[in-house]
Amino acid sequence: MNWAGQVNIKSTAEILLMREAGRINASALAAVKELLQPGVTTADLNAAAEETLRKHGAYSPFKDYGHPPYPASITVSINEQLVHGIPGKRKLKEGEIVSVDCGAVFEGYVGDSAFTAGVGEISASALALLETTEKALYIGIDQMRTGKHTGDISAAIQKFVEGKGYQVTREYTGHGVGRQMHEGPQVPNYGIPGTGILLRPGMTIALEPMVLVGTHRTRVLSDQWTVVSADGSLTAHFEHSVAVTEGEPLILTVL
Repeated sequence: MNWAGQVNIKSTAEILLMREAGRINASALAAVKELLQPGVTTADLNAAAEETLRKHGAYSPFKDYGHPPYPASITVSINEQLVHGIPGKRKLKEGEIVSVDCGAVFEGYVGDSAFTAGVGEISASALALLETTEKALYIGIDQMRTGKHTGDISAAIQKFVEGKGYQVTREYTGHGVGRQMHEGPQVPNYGIPGTGILLRPGMTIALEPMVLVGTHRTRVLSDQWTVVSADGSLTAHFEHSVAVTEGEPLILTVL
């Protein structure tokens, strides 16, 4: 996949379409979040997202993506599963943490975002992980300003996460988003300030801190999609699609 260098600057009209795709995506994730309770299957979560996307005239770019083709419209990753978990018959249990990633294509433009949340009551350590990961996302977003570099985003995320005693993944990154789900630039969750691609108005990037309690190392399960922490420790994942503007960063994937 050679998309890392394909940086597409969006017009105001294109960003408005991405904003609508982002609203639809946020609606789908909100429908999923309402179902997070013991006994619900991960397939139920996928069905709720698909119903919301259809209602708004959108579809998921995840389905049939890649090799082997991804079989669902969302990813559902539980506990030690970092990303790309496949929905199925598994039932949610009290105390688990669940990461859900969803995409929406509307009028040819993509919204891409993710959240991690608890099922019922979760441990204090799990809650701290979620709070740190979500905060890291907003710290990264704050760096998405004209004149900054992608390395400034990466470094800010890494500094905050590691300062809290956690690790960031090395293998999986944030990415440009827009006409395609994956565009340039790649934006890792670790880096050096002042390096990387210069940010300019009209750039749109999906930032997604992926944080692990233990080692940063991961492995892929036999389904060829589900990524888990190598040591079985808890993980979390938050994501928003964001536009660089002349002023404040514009979060596209909110209601």
